[in-house]
Amino acid sequence: MRRDEESILSYVTKKVGKTRHVTLIDPDKQTPETAAERACIAVEAGSEMIFVGGSTDTPDEIVHATCLAIQEGLELRAFAASQSPEVDEEMWKVPVVLFPGGSHALSPAADAITFMMLMNSKIRRFLVGEQLRGAPYIDKFGVDALPTGYVVCHPGGKVGEVGEAELVMPDDTSLVKAYSLTAAMYGFKLLYLEAGSGAENQVSPGLIKSAKTTEGLTLIVGGGIRTPQQAQIAAEAGADWIVTGTLTEDATDLADLREKINAITNTLSLVNWKPD
Repeated sequence: MRRDEESILSYVTKKVGKTRHVTLIDPDKQTPETAAERACIAVEAGSEMIFVGGSTDTPDEIVHATCLAIQEGLELRAFAASQSPEVDEEMWKVPVVLFPGGSHALSPAADAITFMMLMNSKIRRFLVGEQLRGAPYIDKFGVDALPTGYVVCHPGGKVGEVGEAELVMPDDTSLVKAYSLTAAMYGFKLLYLEAGSGAENQVSPGLIKSAKTTEGLTLIVGGGIRTPQQAQIAAEAGADWIVTGTLTEDATDLADLREKINAITNTLSLVNWKPD
């Protein structure tokens, strides 16, 4: 849902005094209708952004149908909230952002896209190739591009394999610092540290702390975060946003999903967060 009062990039990079939560929805893992239900429950439970995407070759028509369904679900709830003075309509105005595995997974129904360079990929395709193919469509769709440096950390998961990434190891703080400096010097506004979907271990807090020392970057951390305790570790290390995806897929039902996300967002609100 587009935010009239500010750009999506401003919304994402704004310092709000806490670590915020993103729910990642893989359009290949459920129907668009189920995705919309899950997204709305996530927002109700405190998520402040929805990512749509994954590392698989999901066709763009499925991605588009998923984005469209999520937008419609959020708009319906915003309208219902506007009819009641006791309900905050603004809580439903969260951006729906593409988190694509490539130029095949785009949609004009999204508010924005994480326009990423997989900085530690060994192949040209993920450094600039997919971006060249996708940029004309993003421009045509009028979708906001969020300039993002994307760095895959150990264990890396499917994205590390598909992207042929030279993984950043948990103790290699000097390397992740170099990546963060490079991202800032390129003019990227976001730096995404990724452990991989379904990873057994989350991104090392030492890596997060090291990347956080570079000024001018909003730090997003994902992969391997399923519990409030893991979310707290990432937040205390300096993440501006944390992303959970497997948690959504593993929830037994919508009530279980609400409970799990709410536990994480409540924990994030209590972290003694230190802004830049």
